[in-house]
Amino acid sequence: MALTDSSTRIRTGEELDASRIDPYLKANIPGLVGEPAISQFPGGASNLTYLIEYPGRELVLRRPPFGQKAKSAHDMGREFRILNQLKDAFPYCPRAYAHCSDESLIGSGFYVMERVRGIILRSDLPQELALGADASRTLCKSFIDKLVELHRVDYNACGLADLGKPQGYVQRQISGWSERYEKALTPDAPHWHAVKDWLHAKMPADYPTPAIVHNDYRFDNVILDPANPMQIIGVLDWELTTLGDPLMDLGNTLAYWIEADDPAPVQLMRRQPSNAPGMLTRREFVDYYAERSGIQIDNYDFYYTYGLFRLAGIVQQIYYRYYHGQTADKRFAQFIQMNALLEQMSLNVIRRSSL
Repeated sequence: MALTDSSTRIRTGEELDASRIDPYLKANIPGLVGEPAISQFPGGASNLTYLIEYPGRELVLRRPPFGQKAKSAHDMGREFRILNQLKDAFPYCPRAYAHCSDESLIGSGFYVMERVRGIILRSDLPQELALGADASRTLCKSFIDKLVELHRVDYNACGLADLGKPQGYVQRQISGWSERYEKALTPDAPHWHAVKDWLHAKMPADYPTPAIVHNDYRFDNVILDPANPMQIIGVLDWELTTLGDPLMDLGNTLAYWIEADDPAPVQLMRRQPSNAPGMLTRREFVDYYAERSGIQIDNYDFYYTYGLFRLAGIVQQIYYRYYHGQTADKRFAQFIQMNALLEQMSLNVIRRSSL
């Protein structure tokens, strides 16, 4: 149980008022008794996640970050709906209990869901897991299998056909992230002109079968069973989920996938154990996804470069809040260096690409 993901003290400026939260929760979630203890999960750089502990009951509360937020981002009601309507078809979604749109309660909307106890992998595999290369490879394939399983979900049957507009998805993502990046520019940020021009020039048609796109699928957003770490029992962070091209979702995941022979500066950006012995390389990742999904992937370089650019857009939006003093989270001070590194990684992919 020591490996189970745990919360810690709340960061300064991100506190919740238990005297306001407690009456709302007891009025909307049956069976809560006693006084709540509130702590914060330290991971994540977007929505804030808190553990609320009652005697015999654990809940998780999600709210948007403080400071400037992109238009239409951090929609708590939308994420709440996705969890509830997707759970039957994709049982790795935590069960959501209550959504509050009244911003006067804590300064924003929020929702509350069950706590799924388990292991969440961060930068390195815990030594206590004692995973060898074969086990790591099995875990890696299980991770990809869940992404394929999500992309096969019938979103019409789930009542989620209005979640997004699949037609024109690739073009909208390239144009949209270009615009969002420009709006989040700070004087010290790279402009990404060459990469944006290349992405617009090499843009493929949408994959003909749209899918539910998680948009943030990585190891620190999945929960492993403590009794069997090869088994994924939960998938978190559905705030960016929409309908669109599954290969663009693959590109998003590849952007986080730092492999063992990537250069030292790139290794410093790694936030999941994708470099561990036995883990697939990016090329092997794509090949295994293609095998399991039945999709032929001929333009891997495009999707990977898109993923890197989109990640830079997210990083820059977060850094913008830090640069302008809208958050005091010191983790974000280095995001401008991460942005510059992502640009160099993208340019390296383009130089080697046969597209």
